[in-house]
Amino acid sequence: MNSLYLIIIYLVITNVLGFALMGIDKRRARKNAFRIPEATLFSVAIVGGSIGSIIGMFLFRHKTKHWYFLVGMPLILLIQIGLVALLFWLPISFSFI
Repeated sequence: MNSLYLIIIYLVITNVLGFALMGIDKRRARKNAFRIPEATLFSVAIVGGSIGSIIGMFLFRHKTKHWYFLVGMPLILLIQIGLVALLFWLPISFSFI
């Protein structure tokens, strides 16, 4: 199986998870039920689910009054984009000759 294919599958799964967690936490907030920790929401975004988390945050109108989510989630996405760009543009050789 192609490694790019596996990376795409991983990113789709983490973004769907980030989106779903925002919706689940919003529903739990309305019902005053046990909530998903904010650290978990940020962790999912950091490991690759930032786009899904951002979409879920605004679609469900969840955590949009917290400045650290309004700034943190897009900042995580920008850092991820920068790291991917850096990996593609730097002429790094990982061969150990």
